[in-house]
Amino acid sequence: MTNDLNLFLTGSGPAPAIFDSGDVPAVIAAVLFESGSMKKTRRGRERKEGSPKLYFTARTQEAIIEHQQAETKKEKDTLYVKEILPAFEKLVENLINIHKFSGLYDSYDDLKNDCVNFLFETIPKWDHKRGTLAFSYFNVVAKNWLIIRAKQKTTKLKRNVSLDDQEMLTVHELRLIEEQAIIPSQETILESENMSKNMSKLLYDIKAKAKTDNEVACIDAIITIFNNVEDIDFLNKSAVLLYMRELSGLTPKQLTATMQSVKKHYKKLKK
Repeated sequence: MTNDLNLFLTGSGPAPAIFDSGDVPAVIAAVLFESGSMKKTRRGRERKEGSPKLYFTARTQEAIIEHQQAETKKEKDTLYVKEILPAFEKLVENLINIHKFSGLYDSYDDLKNDCVNFLFETIPKWDHKRGTLAFSYFNVVAKNWLIIRAKQKTTKLKRNVSLDDQEMLTVHELRLIEEQAIIPSQETILESENMSKNMSKLLYDIKAKAKTDNEVACIDAIITIFNNVEDIDFLNKSAVLLYMRELSGLTPKQLTATMQSVKKHYKKLKK
């Protein structure tokens, strides 16, 4: 048909058979195509269905900054529920599933909710001016929180032994059991409460003498840990420092330098 159409268009031959078919659109298309007025177009690559969507986007980071700067509780709640919470939940779900943390709690939802709540409490600690992306920061915080919980569970499993199996207990463990079996006197209870109150007052006195934002962040972290000491199963010094870094938002180098200043305030007040 191409040669016939070319001959027809140049006036050298009769009309092709397609002209006798009555299919007007086909005739027009054929003429346009052969004359170069209509070009073949190649379709671009289409997004495959089912491709994963980004859940922690640049908008999520903007929402966190807006949450930090919001002046009313209503503004904060709206930003958190609509734009931050879904990203936090997906972030925690991925960490739990990828690193097999699901066995830490009796309930998957309880584990996820506790971790998400910890991220919520950490929102004020992230500082976008330091150049760290929100996703990177909260991903590390959530993963460290889950790792600490995993270590705590392992430690508890090692510590849990049957009291009926006396042969498996050391002399020191038997002595501790005997001591715990004694009900403390009212005087001992009062002394413990007074000691706790005095320590709390001392911490707030140190905070009042803090001179820099880093010192305030550091002592706030110590106060938070002290006030929640019953709910925290300290493993070692490293775990405590990890908690402090997450709560204060300070780098290891900043935390070390700030702790030296806090110690000086403590020694002056203890004199």
